[in-house]
Amino acid sequence: MNNEQQEIEITVERISTGIEGATPDDDIFISTRALEMINSIRLQNNVPEDYFLRMGVQGGGCSGFNYALGFDTEYDELNDREYLIGNLRIVIDRRSLFYLMGVTLDFVETPQGKGFVFSNPNNLPTCGCQG
Repeated sequence: MNNEQQEIEITVERISTGIEGATPDDDIFISTRALEMINSIRLQNNVPEDYFLRMGVQGGGCSGFNYALGFDTEYDELNDREYLIGNLRIVIDRRSLFYLMGVTLDFVETPQGKGFVFSNPNNLPTCGCQG
């Protein structure tokens, strides 16, 4: 049996932020597993077609950002940006967009539970509380 660690390949869709000066590393990535689960939740809960997926950041503490994910219909022409992956409309407010640059959204299932996970290479703890 091979004891080498194997890297798991995650298939992702890419959202180009459209921000001036942004590089491809600043794109937002959503795994196929996350997209499948979002669509499954939409179907199971009979979410109407006019609802879009809103991604955002709601403050944060010393342990990092608090991410928000949910269905919404309220669109602010001045502050929101809309993206499309397949038939899924995704809306991100301008403030959150900056903090979501480079983030990967995935859906994971482990013995401890399952859920959506935001992986942000730019989000480092700023204190020693490890929380």
